[in-house]
Amino acid sequence: QVQLVESGGGLVQPGGSLRLSCAASGVIVSIYDMGWYRQAPGKQRELVATITSGGSTNYADSVKGRFTISKDNAKNTVYLQMNSLKPEDTAVYYCNAYLRTNYITYNFWGQGTQVTVSS
Repeated sequence: QVQLVESGGGLVQPGGSLRLSCAASGVIVSIYDMGWYRQAPGKQRELVATITSGGSTNYADSVKGRFTISKDNAKNTVYLQMNSLKPEDTAVYYCNAYLRTNYITYNFWGQGTQVTVSS
């Protein structure tokens, strides 16, 4: 079994910070890339940030300069540091990993974690 387990979501005030974590567990041969996506009520799911196996990053324009994606290869974990949070950042955040197991190469998703930014 392969699972992505997210943590770190919660309620913060505007201008505050949160760090999301996503740990991949199971029989994993290679992780090619990982990323974070989010979906707010009434809106389509959107890419927030991605990071490749080589360390290249990509960010949505709306979070550039405020969010930072990083990873710890030894722990098979990806992080999303979110600073200067705005109410419009409120959404369910989903972790994604494109990885290879002993059997398949597949796009795995986490369960989602709620981030609420409100005063």
